[in-house]
Order: sequence, then structure tokens, then C-alpha cells
Amino acid sequence: MQRTPDTQYSRAEIRSDAAVHLLGLGLVVLAVPALMVVTVLLRPEPPALWGVGVYGAALAAMIGASALYNMTPGARLRWLWRRLDHSAIYVKIAGTYTPFTLLTGQGAALTVGLWSAAAVGVALKLASPERCRWLALALYLGMGWAGVVAGQAMIAALPGPVVALMLAGGLTYTLGVTFYLWRGLRFHLAIWHVFVLCASVLFYVAVLLTVLPG
Repeated sequence: MQRTPDTQYSRAEIRSDAAVHLLGLGLVVLAVPALMVVTVLLRPEPPALWGVGVYGAALAAMIGASALYNMTPGARLRWLWRRLDHSAIYVKIAGTYTPFTLLTGQGAALTVGLWSAAAVGVALKLASPERCRWLALALYLGMGWAGVVAGQAMIAALPGPVVALMLAGGLTYTLGVTFYLWRGLRFHLAIWHVFVLCASVLFYVAVLLTVLPG
């Protein structure tokens, strides 16, 4: 069965997806402030504070927008929540790279390019979530893997475990896209959001390790 984004999912599917989002919201509420406190205590210089602050805000925006859209299937403003949900992914990708470029002092051009691409993606999604759907998906993936192509200086300045976590997070996101597109599979949304949550945890640990001295 090929389902559109507005198809009514079963109660079990909605509940399972809601459980994933509640877990994600709980983790964000705990993890983002903790990361900011660690940064203030250990890396109080402006680049670190700005980088981690932008990352934390982007992570919270993505998880919050996703929860707002996916946990309110009958809401009158669902059309708006959907646009915000899709737009927040671009912000999250650009926001995730920001602490790495600012903390290492490498990748200024990469940062500008990613935020410019995010602005284009947000404009596209706010106009119409379904317009140029495959182009929007390609932009998601292209932004996510841009560091491999254009961020060599940044990667060289990062510790090996951080790079490994970033690669694992990127692969997890990319594999999860398969389940997002597989609309005929029951619980495909919940599975996709589990992949998103796991990848987010991997990137969170990567940012934390970059903040920690040594």
C-alpha cells in the first residue's frame, strides 16, 4: 500500500511513533542543557559557546518540530507543522556542522555553504513540502555528506573517534531514509524516527567529545 503523508496511520503506528518522539523530547530536555553547562565550564571561549549553542538550538528545533507534526495528526495547523518539521531538518544539518567548524577553526566556507543551502531548503519546504520532493531529499543528503567532500581541513583537525562517530551518524541517517520512503511498510515512520534519534545521539557524543579537553 502506497501511503501519502496525510494518510491515516493505525493507532498502533501512531502510538509507537509518539513513544519515539517522547523519548527524543526527554533526551533533548536533559542533554542540551547538560552540553551547554559542560561547554561553559570547560570551553568558555566565544567560538565554542556559539557553536554548541547553535547546535543545541538546531537539535531541539528538529525534535520539537517533528513531535509537533507527527503527534498531532488531526490538528488544524497540521499544514504549518509539516512545513516546520521538514524545514527544521535543514537547520539541524547545518547546525550540527557548526560546532565542529568553530571549535576546530576550520571550514568557514563549509559553514557558509551549508547555512546557505539550509536557507534554500527552508524556503522550498515553507512554500510546499511536496514540491520538488526528490530535489529536497537530495539536498538533505548532499548537505549531510558535504563534510566528506568540502571539509577535509575540519576532519583533519578532529580526533579520530569524533570523525568515526560523525561517519556512523551520517550512515545511520542515510540508512534511515530507506524506511522513510518505504511508506508501504507498517511502522515505517516510527522506524525512521528511531534511526534519526540514534544518529542524533551519535552526533551529540561527537560534539561532546570535541568540547572535552584532550
